[in-house]
Amino acid sequence: MPVPILKQGTYLIASIQAAMSDTDAQRLQDDLMEQVGRFRSTGIIVDVTAMDVMDSFAARSLRTISHMTSLRGAATVIVGIQPEVAFAMVQLGITFEDITTALDLEEGLAHLNRRGTGVGRTDGR
Repeated sequence: MPVPILKQGTYLIASIQAAMSDTDAQRLQDDLMEQVGRFRSTGIIVDVTAMDVMDSFAARSLRTISHMTSLRGAATVIVGIQPEVAFAMVQLGITFEDITTALDLEEGLAHLNRRGTGVGRTDGR
């Protein structure tokens, strides 16, 4: 099932609705990379609130998205990691050390705004 991606100003918000298959994760990577360029996005939020499990492939895919979009000039924030998912990730040694995370969508947006990427800006800066 494809992950919906919403455009909000210069940001993209991808809301993962269920556990992702490997194909879904690859499609999300491709879709975000394409849309970052098309919309000249400066920030991306990937909302994983609905995910009740995160395997190593899904975590690696999210890390890859963060690194790839960073190379295109867009900051990525992963939001909504559930407590039990965080616990399982730590137990399995899966980390997001080099990725920005936030509690929820509101905090993710606040982080991007503090970074100065400017939600709603249309002047290209």
